Amino acid sequence: MLNSKNQKKMKYTIKIIALLFIGIISLSSANAQKYMTKTGHIKFYSETPIETIEADNNQVNAALDSQTGDFVFKVLIKSFQFEKALMQEHFNENYMESDKFPNSTFQGKVTNLSDVNFAKEGSYDVTIEGDLTIHGVTKKISEKGTFTVKAGDKIEGKSKFNVKPADYDIKIPGAVVKNIAETLEVTVNIELAKM
Repeated sequence: MLNSKNQKKMKYTIKIIALLFIGIISLSSANAQKYMTKTGHIKFYSETPIETIEADNNQVNAALDSQTGDFVFKVLIKSFQFEKALMQEHFNENYMESDKFPNSTFQGKVTNLSDVNFAKEGSYDVTIEGDLTIHGVTKKISEKGTFTVKAGDKIEGKSKFNVKPADYDIKIPGAVVKNIAETLEVTVNIELAKM
């Protein structure tokens, strides 16, 4: 059994350990560099000899952890806006089945994180790899892009890549198959702010 002097020492030691633990947690939280947006922009573009189709979505959620490279996106499908209302209706009801599959997501990492100096303004080439889910189908992708570190704790992210609807089980009816390109060009433009 401990005498009262040893009990006081033990209590003091426990307090010191607890304070150190709290300090370490606080420091790691303070150093966490998380950036996010709810107003990112994604555009897709399809061009054939018969028709050009494009749609914009300005309600893109994205988050980046600059320490781990974790990078996530969530896109509400019904937020894509088309020039023609009928195109938008067909897109949501017939192709994307957006009541059944309301979101597209990306979950991945910046693979060359050490090439980006988040403390210095400038433009940096990045490679991002991960899982892209569209229409309930998930595929591994690897794409190039740029991060531009800006004043005021902001990062602008840009990328342009191609997506094949067939890869995501998106069926194009025979009557309009020649109106829609086999490969769609997707442009991403986001501005992330430090949380």
